[in-house]
Amino acid sequence: MNDLIPLGPQPVILRPELIDRGFTDRELALLVRSGELHRLRRGAFTLGTTWRAAEEAARHALLARAVLLQARTDVVLSHVSALPEYAAPTWGLLLDDVHLIRRDRRAGRKERGVRQHQGVLLDGDVVMRNGVEVASPDRTPLDITTVSGVEASLGVMNYFLHAGLTTPERLWARYEPMRQDPFTLRTELVLRLSDGRIESIGESRTFFLCWRHGVPAPEPQWTVYDVDGRLVARLDFAWPDLKVWLEFDGREKYVKFLKDGESVVDVVLREKQRESMISELTGWRCIRITWADLQYPERTAARILAFLRQGVPSVTH
Repeated sequence: MNDLIPLGPQPVILRPELIDRGFTDRELALLVRSGELHRLRRGAFTLGTTWRAAEEAARHALLARAVLLQARTDVVLSHVSALPEYAAPTWGLLLDDVHLIRRDRRAGRKERGVRQHQGVLLDGDVVMRNGVEVASPDRTPLDITTVSGVEASLGVMNYFLHAGLTTPERLWARYEPMRQDPFTLRTELVLRLSDGRIESIGESRTFFLCWRHGVPAPEPQWTVYDVDGRLVARLDFAWPDLKVWLEFDGREKYVKFLKDGESVVDVVLREKQRESMISELTGWRCIRITWADLQYPERTAARILAFLRQGVPSVTH
């Protein structure tokens, strides 16, 4: 059965091709029931093993490719449906619908699970990624701000900047013709908050938490040098004037840096040694927050502010 689906960037096959290969509708139904095939939508399939191994964003990408293959007009993947093709984060975004932009500028017909956008595609707005046409990296983060909140949109925009897929200058230039669109009301705010130095969704959410709840803006990726001038650490966030730094402790921090034969405990101990070294070199204090802390932003912001105020009465909202 594995030879039914072509390998490579297009792991989706449509019913007409399967019928041409000699399968009947009854046989296809049996293959779906057995789990060898997975029906993405009517008339579009992928291997059951492919579907079961895929996480939410990858499953959305499979569905999006099925929609593209069955589209009756010239469209490109856009908004959240472009993100998997850039390996971009989808935290806080709804992946229920496949988003497309029509090239003919006409209003799209309504279809369950599909949103066709009427937006104008300018020169450079479409690129090829993994064998499919998608909205460009200069446009996609802007499109996200029209369908999602500030926090989720900021995570996407910071990713595109940090990955070098676009630049602030290119984003602002592409935003200019969109200024009058009522759907871009939050776009300028996200542009102003965005910072390519921020490396992860956890860090983006932490930065947003500070902005939203009146914590003084920290400096991302602050560098620390030893007495010989060698770079020894990069801090997630720092308030240099207050001699405080913040580390966001996401699970990936401890899994990513596992060495052969090490446990997570070894990484934690090494991180504690790193913190002690930084404190000795700088005389600064460290506060740590986790994913769980982000679930209670007001409480976490109050905790950060209290930590910043220790010994520095002038720190205010």
